[in-house]
Amino acid sequence: MPERFQPELLRSHLHTLVEPALEPPQLVAYRAFYGLEFAGAHGRMGLFPAAGYQIVAQAWWPAQPRGTLLLQHGYYDHVGLYRHLIGWALERGFAVLACDLPGHGLSSGARASIDDFAEYQTVLAGLFEQSAALGLPTPWHLCGQSTGGAILIDYLLRGEVREEVAETLLLAPLVRPRAWCWSKFSYRLLKPFVASIPRRFSANSNDAEFLEFIQRDPLQPLTLPTAWVGALAHWVPYIEAAPPSGRRPLIVQGEADETVDWRHNLDVLEDKFAGPELLLLPEARHHLVNESAPLRRCYLDFLRERLA
Repeated sequence: MPERFQPELLRSHLHTLVEPALEPPQLVAYRAFYGLEFAGAHGRMGLFPAAGYQIVAQAWWPAQPRGTLLLQHGYYDHVGLYRHLIGWALERGFAVLACDLPGHGLSSGARASIDDFAEYQTVLAGLFEQSAALGLPTPWHLCGQSTGGAILIDYLLRGEVREEVAETLLLAPLVRPRAWCWSKFSYRLLKPFVASIPRRFSANSNDAEFLEFIQRDPLQPLTLPTAWVGALAHWVPYIEAAPPSGRRPLIVQGEADETVDWRHNLDVLEDKFAGPELLLLPEARHHLVNESAPLRRCYLDFLRERLA
């Protein structure tokens, strides 16, 4: 097994993302641990400020990039878990830019928490600025898993989409989670007394190796903060009442997903967007980025045919 990296030591040696710098030794250990070593691609990790946080971002370039994929990860996730999707994009000739959300991975902030989902939009705007500053090639395709999908839904429905943005890919997107009424009731009950509750790891993928890996991932948050649930409770009615958009995102959804209320979510997205293109996978669970190899191949073939 590769030497276990030290997150705090790695973070303390990072420079701004757009500033070329010598790579700290801990970055080698980080990439080895998460399998983020991609032959023929140049990679960089660095910081940028957004919404009062220090956001850690990573970029990769193939030899001759023909566009860019900008990734937004899901709740409890971080960029280190997205090697399958990053590797696929690089093989298809896309540069990749992704960041750890506030409170996730190597970025600053209370673990797995946020006060307002609007902060995610500020971070996304910062990621766009980094993409422009790095000169990443257009078109820019957006891709979000779960909460990352929620961030992109919010962005599209605000109606001020950058001209560089082409396709938007939503993987098991969050509008509201499964058993949302019960979750809201529990939040109101617990909020005056506790700041968080212990996290329960779920079998959200058919890939047993992935489920085992996250149990020993040092960047996994171990609690569910009530502040994040409260922020979600304010965001859901806002997004469900938002005016529709003429955009047409690509949506991939597993029918064995027990994390989000996917039937309700698809109804909302059908109403909000101009005929989104949908791929349903009967056996797929929630964490599509880390689903079993056959299921990943199925939806990646679907996406490959639709990206310029």
